[in-house]
Amino acid sequence: MRKILLSAFLAAFSFASAQTTVYTYGFDTDFGTDWTRTNQSTAPPATPTLWSKATYTTASTVTNSIFGSGIGGVPSGQAGGQNSFALVNYTSTNTGTISNWLISPTVNVQDGDVVTFYTRKGTDGTVDYADRLEVRYSSAATTVVPGTGPTDVGSFTNLGVSVNPNQAVGFVYPQTWTQYTFNITGVGSTPVPVKFAFRYFVTNAGPSGSNSDIIGIDSFLISRSSMATGEVAAKKFSISPNPATDFIHVKNTDKLKSITVYDMSGRKVPATLNGELVDVRGLANGTYLIDIETDNGKVSQKFIKK
Repeated sequence: MRKILLSAFLAAFSFASAQTTVYTYGFDTDFGTDWTRTNQSTAPPATPTLWSKATYTTASTVTNSIFGSGIGGVPSGQAGGQNSFALVNYTSTNTGTISNWLISPTVNVQDGDVVTFYTRKGTDGTVDYADRLEVRYSSAATTVVPGTGPTDVGSFTNLGVSVNPNQAVGFVYPQTWTQYTFNITGVGSTPVPVKFAFRYFVTNAGPSGSNSDIIGIDSFLISRSSMATGEVAAKKFSISPNPATDFIHVKNTDKLKSITVYDMSGRKVPATLNGELVDVRGLANGTYLIDIETDNGKVSQKFIKK
């Protein structure tokens, strides 16, 4: 599967001259024995529903087709073609809270590594039953797989990103393949073994609940920057004011090529660059990351909109 690496979501500013792939998984084939699946939902069915690789064989015959396949199409992943994605759905529970886990093999990561993946809802319909996905990580050496019900997270106490954390309706959980990304922190500056967990986590869920439908994930990638000298990059770059209310002035000795702004869930938000000014008037109050590309690489920093 061809993977696409977009802008890195960094927790602190850095100056990247190259990216190397630490781990990649495209869900083109079924999970190996090094993946762990466990359904810790309230009242799971007699045969528990688990995360699975897509295996659709019948083309859609309706406009509001599953996973955007369209009339006559078999659902495809973000990349890799038909059925090249993983999915999970509302049948994880008969009624109550869904907590359905997909846990990765061991990956050696360090602070600053960037985790990206794509996700979307499976429905192209007009009625939204809210979904939520968490991506968590844990030290592999001391991993405890959740095993005592829907509130248990085991040793996966590090939350990287939550997609639709408040279970909002109105298709806040996207209906098209959308990239989410976060930065590894708290594991140290040298690579250590870590496991990642995709947790489908929805309350008031199940066939009779108000929430939960079906979601997919694809293009799971972990990358690492080959860094230029941090002190040199820092001296070249500054933003002001911070906090900002309307515009941010970007001061950089290198020529600016583009900017991208992310909220703290890792989702891209609209912002425009005009010369050295970034228009942030349309952003809600909160903390964001601005990712700036120059002729010599990228540099990123947090800012506050108030």
